[in-house]
Amino acid sequence: MKKNTIKLAVAGAVLAMSASAANAGIVIPAGDWTLDINGNVNAFANYTHSDAAIGTAGAQPTTGGIAVAKQTTSFNQDKALGINTGLLPAWLGFTGKTRQNDVDVEFTISFQPNVSDQSGATHGDSKTPLNRQAYLSFGDKSWGSIKLGKDIGVFASDAILNDMTLLGVGAGAANSGAATTLGGIGTGYIYAAWKGQATYTTPNFNGFQASVGIFNPNQAAASAGDATTYGSLNQDRYGYEAKASYAFDTGVASGKVWASGATYDITTGATASAHYTATAGDIGATISANGFGLTGYYYNGKGAGTTLFGAYGASGTNKRDSDGGYIQATYILPTKTKIGLAYGISNLDQAAGESNSSLVKSNERYTVGVYHPLTKHLNLVAEYNNVQSESHGNGKQESQTYSLGLPLE
Repeated sequence: MKKNTIKLAVAGAVLAMSASAANAGIVIPAGDWTLDINGNVNAFANYTHSDAAIGTAGAQPTTGGIAVAKQTTSFNQDKALGINTGLLPAWLGFTGKTRQNDVDVEFTISFQPNVSDQSGATHGDSKTPLNRQAYLSFGDKSWGSIKLGKDIGVFASDAILNDMTLLGVGAGAANSGAATTLGGIGTGYIYAAWKGQATYTTPNFNGFQASVGIFNPNQAAASAGDATTYGSLNQDRYGYEAKASYAFDTGVASGKVWASGATYDITTGATASAHYTATAGDIGATISANGFGLTGYYYNGKGAGTTLFGAYGASGTNKRDSDGGYIQATYILPTKTKIGLAYGISNLDQAAGESNSSLVKSNERYTVGVYHPLTKHLNLVAEYNNVQSESHGNGKQESQTYSLGLPLE
């Protein structure tokens, strides 16, 4: 009976959501459970212009570069247009909560339909939905909680969740084959990603909280031009990630300070000796007062690579060092319009003894954004993003993206 009640409540909520233009946060009582149907839809019109590359052809950052390169064959095009999702994909989530035997129990399942489609697809049906969440958790405020399943990673999660381009576009708008754009991923922080995990989170001790977990070993695919670096990754142990944070609210100002880290054992070949340990740590802080907001973030890694954790992290088993971060300032005008400026950079060093002129040395981003609430749930977003990629051979590429869109939360 309870299962049927939940099914009926979900069906009713989906119908209600369809009739009300995807209102977020529909709460439905269902016996012992409280169900929450939530989501968002966003779409952006993007125009990207690519500058001519500087430096010799063999020195361009073809390995790990994020700036959109000018198309130099056939038509010699330097422009790209698209109607895509932004950094946050369209989202439909189902959450159920209950308290039984003095234990809070919760489950969340979500999937992400796509506005973006694969390059060259004319029928709009090629892109399969993402499935970023499927987890259960249980606990109590007296001793904490345990999460089992798939959810966002612990390391670098605060970096992306505090990025103003989360409801915007950021870098990567010209890549119509991607499900989402990059935001500040690869130009200020490494992607936290959505991972299978078993994570324990402590109770909230007057603003202080910590999380630690074991994670499904990261299986990264080989990348063109760098297959020997991280093709065929097979760890022989779980990954470990942890975070500590302190949130405060003085009545005048509120904010958060955090630090997190991750370590994974990476096997690059068929022999047990062909492996290395990738590690990374970060620190960040955000504060807001009287409409002003300021966020600062820094990370450092060894073998962690750039953009995605482990990507371009080593040459063979010789690890590459990487670091980066971003700084962001925002202000909310009396009209409730938020304006923001951000600068981010991700650096990648060569491994010991390496000489790879096309390997990316840095990906750099400047963002100007305007975010205006048209209604309680509908926002108008305009962004300008300038992305520059430089290689170790002093080759450079630069692209500028202008975006206008409507995120519906």
